[in-house]
Amino acid sequence: MRRAKERLPPRPTDVELAILSVLWRHGPGSVREVLNRYNEGRAGAAGYTTILKMLQIMSDKGLVERDDSRRPQVYSARLSEEQTQQQLLSNLLDKAFGGSAKKLVLQALAGREASEKELSQIESILDRLEGSAE
Repeated sequence: MRRAKERLPPRPTDVELAILSVLWRHGPGSVREVLNRYNEGRAGAAGYTTILKMLQIMSDKGLVERDDSRRPQVYSARLSEEQTQQQLLSNLLDKAFGGSAKKLVLQALAGREASEKELSQIESILDRLEGSAE
């Protein structure tokens, strides 16, 4: 029997992405730990209750998981950074580029200088994709 495809959480907001970035960089943490890391290097510091509320909302949305067996409760990202990037990119690809990966790549390359290493990596990926399409 096939398992139903697991439903992805909704696209995170900018603030949710910033909190997820903390969890991806530093691993699971309590509200206090996430707060301290979130506020590092920021001009406007967030408060404890703000981060607590955001983590509760993110838990309800399925963006983070909460370990209630520990005190204080520990939060972790439900999806990896790469999975979230793929989800965001897929959404952008569909909405802004009509599903065309070629248009997305061309626009990205037109928007800034790419290093020789980046261009080589892109060329390698495109060669691999073209090879599998044949």
